[in-house]
Amino acid sequence: MSTAGTIDRPMTHDPKKQAPMKAPTSEPTGFATPDFTTNGVTRSRQNRTREMQLIPEALARAHMHERLREAEQERPALRLIAARRMQRRAERASLRARRALAMAVMQ
Repeated sequence: MSTAGTIDRPMTHDPKKQAPMKAPTSEPTGFATPDFTTNGVTRSRQNRTREMQLIPEALARAHMHERLREAEQERPALRLIAARRMQRRAERASLRARRALAMAVMQ
């Protein structure tokens, strides 16, 4: 697929790998009066860059990775709890079998 990505459907979802936004070339230049500076316009334009628009998505992705990492850390503990539960169950079954054998021998 050789089409360029858009803001809604970027080619990559990693903001660091995306090309920075280019300044629009369709705007006329050199028409500002001497007492009018374009610093405020540049600052407001910088607030609308692709990186700024993708920040919520990047935060959501980081949050999801953090939850996945926490789940991975919990898995060994859950396995240990299940193993202890099965061990207790096996010990009770062993005691029942020993009692049944003792009862059979005594009769």
